[in-house]
Amino acid sequence: MNYMLEYKKWLESDALQEDDKAELQGIAGDSKEIEERFYRELEFGTAGMRGILGIGTNRMNIYNVRRASQGVAEYVLKEGKDAASAGVLIGYDTRNFSRVFAEETARVLCANGIKVYLFSKVHSVPEVSFGIRELGCAAGVMITASHNPKEYNGYKVYGPDGGQLPPEAASVVIDAINKCDVFDGVRLTELKDAENAGLLIIPGEELDEKFITTVMKQQINPEAVYEVADTMKLVYTPFHGTGSRPIKEVLKRIGFKNVIVVKEQDTEDGDFPTVKSPNPENKEGFAIAIELAKQNDVDLIIGTDPDCDRVGIVVRDATGEYRTLTGNQTGALLVEYILRAKKENNTLPSNGVVIKTIVTTELASAIAKAYGVEIMNVLTGFKYIGEKMTEFEKDGSHTYLIGFEESYGYLIGTHARDKDGVVATMLIAEMAAYYKTKGMTPYEALENIYNKYGCYAEKTVSFTMPGKDGMEKMSALLAGLRQKPIQSAAGFDVESTIDYLNDETGLPKSDVLKYNLSDKKSYFIIRPSGTEPKIKLYLASSAKTFDEAQTVVENILTDVKNQLGI
Repeated sequence: MNYMLEYKKWLESDALQEDDKAELQGIAGDSKEIEERFYRELEFGTAGMRGILGIGTNRMNIYNVRRASQGVAEYVLKEGKDAASAGVLIGYDTRNFSRVFAEETARVLCANGIKVYLFSKVHSVPEVSFGIRELGCAAGVMITASHNPKEYNGYKVYGPDGGQLPPEAASVVIDAINKCDVFDGVRLTELKDAENAGLLIIPGEELDEKFITTVMKQQINPEAVYEVADTMKLVYTPFHGTGSRPIKEVLKRIGFKNVIVVKEQDTEDGDFPTVKSPNPENKEGFAIAIELAKQNDVDLIIGTDPDCDRVGIVVRDATGEYRTLTGNQTGALLVEYILRAKKENNTLPSNGVVIKTIVTTELASAIAKAYGVEIMNVLTGFKYIGEKMTEFEKDGSHTYLIGFEESYGYLIGTHARDKDGVVATMLIAEMAAYYKTKGMTPYEALENIYNKYGCYAEKTVSFTMPGKDGMEKMSALLAGLRQKPIQSAAGFDVESTIDYLNDETGLPKSDVLKYNLSDKKSYFIIRPSGTEPKIKLYLASSAKTFDEAQTVVENILTDVKNQLGI
């Protein structure tokens, strides 16, 4: 698209608010900035859209939100009158403009005759996913950019099962968006008019209460919490996000008496003033929490991202050092704990299943196998885990136990179809209590897992490629690898390659390449991010010692980076 023509179209549009017009006038002499904002339309993929806040076709703003909402409206209306009356639940997190975008979404949907449930305050992703199912909605929208920096916001769309839209449904939305002019193709109404017409409904606190009680039903060992409630302490931080209200309430109700909350980070602030990025993957974000833990002799720190779909934990090792665990390590701890506890309680089903993504640790496979539980691999993205859950719900073939991905997302229970930081926090805390009754810390429990199943090391590295040039580099990189495959890494031959775009894998087609190395213990995966301008590299190995496995991973990383030239 001609970015200068688009810039001029927006600048001259009567639909543009004065402040927005002033923002565009302010970049009039900056051709590079104009190009970045207008060289393409903000992409709406199967997971929705996400981008930097600002005015332009390639930015998150009310105009692109309205256009996306018109696309969602067309999707719902195609499903029929019953879908329109079933309605759409809209949730939003603490990010800047989240409430504004949520209201604009409601204005568009109501203008199209679709009933809307709009929360009056911030809610987490799992609460929205749960709410869609509980209210019997035809769809849902969540305004969030997950763990991205403060400059971002996003728009996620859910289907009637509470999971992110499957590809076929997303294509209906995308086609409708593509046919819709950003200014002239959108229907709008005022919220007050929608409310008077009975199209806008504010869900009551009973929905929140139902979510809390449903999450609490996922407890496996409530007696372990009661046993150590007086002595066990943990630190929790919501990173200025939506996890604060539900998590504090759940932990209180199940019996934890000494939950120390990081007050500086227990504020709904889209600027995330205490962290560079509200990402529970980054240890630096836990700096205040770690100081609190040291002062209060705490073994476990839990943090959730702004929309509370991801959880990161920090644990104290035998030397007293606080260590950030990876999503793979936390997932392995949860899988081992859940399967072990259910086996001890005689509640482990014969058709139980653990689901993980193809880039997630194989340690989970080893654990599941030891308990006689099936493991399933799906493509990256929690929607694929949600699709399997809905499939099991219909055919009864499997009993879902836990699904997780290396990017710090976990779901225990079938109440939602997306990552749930609330239920994961509860089970992590319960797990720590259980191990405390055995005289162990979470870190010692992880060491026991390595002793039992072998030492698995993984690493995920992202290479940011922003802007128009970055997108072209990403496409060229993957195309080049298919024409000239990598033959070896870190002294090992590439024994086999799986191309998820062209090979028959039994999974949907995806732009992913996996390289299995000749030591039969190591592999690496290359894929472009589905939500950010990044190439992601996943590396893994296993060995008798963790240090040995980690060394192999680092050697593979160095070699592959050199070969890719990044």
